[in-house]
Amino acid sequence: MVQAKPELKARARELRQAGKTYDEIVAELGVAKSSVSLWVRDLPAPKPSVARARMMAEARWGPYRHERDLARERTVAQAAAELGRLSPRDLFVVGVALYWAEGTKSKSYRFSESVTFVNSDPDMIKVYLAWLGLLEVAPARLRFSVMIHESADVSAAERFWADLVGREVADFGKTTLKRHNPKTVRKNVGAAYRGCLVVRVLQGADLYRRIEGWWSGIVCGVREPETGDRVQDPSRVD
Repeated sequence: MVQAKPELKARARELRQAGKTYDEIVAELGVAKSSVSLWVRDLPAPKPSVARARMMAEARWGPYRHERDLARERTVAQAAAELGRLSPRDLFVVGVALYWAEGTKSKSYRFSESVTFVNSDPDMIKVYLAWLGLLEVAPARLRFSVMIHESADVSAAERFWADLVGREVADFGKTTLKRHNPKTVRKNVGAAYRGCLVVRVLQGADLYRRIEGWWSGIVCGVREPETGDRVQDPSRVD
């Protein structure tokens, strides 16, 4: 055993220089941890690998993130329950605000009275289409198309949006491809990236004018609440 120790020491130093921990060296050589400590104490401690650093970070912060995620899910679920099912008037007002935030609008430098809504959020599209249904806009007046980066899975995106709105891909207008710029670091990549859906309403000038008027009515209808009207929880406003 005495003759073997120089070889073990040399091997222990090789392993330490390769980034192994004391426990890993002990497990491989089958020697006491005190011996390993003595043999390699003059060598710098290895920097943790990326995988090890992630494992250590997960061990430390994982429980905290888990509790945070649970708390977030509880809050979201509670808030959703507070809102409940929308009345037709609720949906009407939501739809007007949604369109005025996300839809195309006529500008002083570009007059246009078209009703076009573009969004990448499937839930936004669902709410918008429900609103158009409330307004009795006939499905035959709707035209759909996709806007997406050319580097994405265009066919999969077209199928996704077609399924969402209950149409065939063949019924869609020509997809608009955005030119890919390799110098641009985009976050909207991967299988979840499906571009944007464009929803146009044919013969929409009259509808656009009404939307503009409805939005103006919302703005004029907003008043600063008096002291007695203020509440901490907006969900309890009558």
